[in-house]
Amino acid sequence: MQQEDVELRSRSKETKAQDGVTVDVDDDGKSPTPGAPHAYLSTDSQTRTRRLFSMSQLFAFSLTYMGTWEAWHQSIYSPLYNGGPRAIFWGGFLTVAGALAQAASIAEMSSLQPVAGAQYHWTYLLAPKSVNRFMCYLQGWASWFGYVALLAGVANTTAIQLEGIVQFNHENYVPGGWHTSVIVIALLVVLGGLNMYAFRLVPWIELTGGVLHVANWVAFIVIFAVMGPRHDPDFLFVDSTTSGWVDRPVVSWHLGAVALTWALTGMQLWSPIWLLKANKTITTQGFDSAIHMSEETKKAKSAVPRAIFWSICMNGCMAIIQMSVFLVSMGPIDVAMEAYVPSLTVLYNTVKNKSAATTVWTLFWFVSMSSNLASIASVSRLSWAWARDGGLPIYFAYIDPKRHIPFRAVVLCCILTSLLCLLNIGSSTYVVFNAITSLCSWALYLSYAICILSMVLARLEQGADLKLGNWNLGRYGFAINTGALVYTLYMMVWLPFPSTTPVDAATMNYCAIVVAFILIFTFAMWFGWARKNWPGPNLTIRDYVIAHS
Repeated sequence: MQQEDVELRSRSKETKAQDGVTVDVDDDGKSPTPGAPHAYLSTDSQTRTRRLFSMSQLFAFSLTYMGTWEAWHQSIYSPLYNGGPRAIFWGGFLTVAGALAQAASIAEMSSLQPVAGAQYHWTYLLAPKSVNRFMCYLQGWASWFGYVALLAGVANTTAIQLEGIVQFNHENYVPGGWHTSVIVIALLVVLGGLNMYAFRLVPWIELTGGVLHVANWVAFIVIFAVMGPRHDPDFLFVDSTTSGWVDRPVVSWHLGAVALTWALTGMQLWSPIWLLKANKTITTQGFDSAIHMSEETKKAKSAVPRAIFWSICMNGCMAIIQMSVFLVSMGPIDVAMEAYVPSLTVLYNTVKNKSAATTVWTLFWFVSMSSNLASIASVSRLSWAWARDGGLPIYFAYIDPKRHIPFRAVVLCCILTSLLCLLNIGSSTYVVFNAITSLCSWALYLSYAICILSMVLARLEQGADLKLGNWNLGRYGFAINTGALVYTLYMMVWLPFPSTTPVDAATMNYCAIVVAFILIFTFAMWFGWARKNWPGPNLTIRDYVIAHS
């Protein structure tokens, strides 16, 4: 039996006692503080996962997790509201190029250290030694908070999509409120149960989702190209702004492009128009999601970076083709913007058959379910990693010896998501829910910026001596890393902008406020406890995992 087919275990029963205290000498030559979080569980109890994912399965996992062209359809109202066809079409090329630079940079680092903690481990390795521990701690919390918010958003949009199908067939159904919360919790019970009790099925479900992802794309292209009406090519230059930013076309265009950025770097979560007009666009991203599954992937040092980079390439090309065909055959913009589910309404107007439109959209929804299943897996692995590295309580770092999954971390993520989605109850609480889920975009971009900056600084400092993985960017690395960093920082400027003017309590983008709260929390934790007591990520486990990759 090959090494990658068996679960990771400590080296032998004789060494298990020594590994019981999983501490190591830090990179600065200092030993971790006695009683540090690393000292409570054995290496065995924190690393006995199984490498179930093959390259093709992980590629499908990453492909469907992002669901770029589906995400674009789900979020079509947002760029039509700001920028119109011009922002959608031309902004697509910008965002694909930027996402490719980001993905290439992240993939390069994943080949060097394919561990579940991902970004904060790379920052600890690559950042200047004087600040690497602080930057690692900041990034760990930013990534974790961002991904929990991401999971809440993914679960919410999967539920809302289902409600959209119901509302499309039963016009008297009123979606939202407690209905959404109940559906979200039911989805979490089912998908969380699959993650906990039947995880062996997850790689195959994701592979099926990947096949549907491509098959549905072909179906949509054929339907709109053959049956849809036709706009003139000049339609791709039309500027449609109904958000109030009419006097600021540059702002409007960028807000439309940012919607595409979210879709092309992860998944733009769909919300019905009554949320979008109030700036309630729930957004997520996460092409790094596959990295958090590194310790359950065969030949991770090569499989993970390839899955990340080529899934972005494929998703980007599919999205550009899809948006081009859709735009020239979508019919009047006003019809789409007045519909509860714009793309579903355009699909129905094209096929002229409600049953056919429902069937196609239901297959579309299955990919969203697959993305939700993958999201639970990815977020739970990040939580597990952050726990064994001393961020979260060590209790959540434990791997169930029978099922070989981080059972407690899965439960934690599902409970937190259920609690967040209870904010849907009551008409006034949508603002609160959006404020929390809007955190994920900026927080994850912050985590990308920190680790890519660390790579740029490492290249400048070490030059040709910098150790790289087998999958690397070679002599083009510095240019690509720098381009990815500039693109990331540039888009971070636009993320907190409100999509509607005038701005009031209902249309406010609360991203900056929530991010400020998270930063205050992290700084308070650092100066109040971690600066003296947190030794950094668990190097013993890191080295052990990399040795078995």
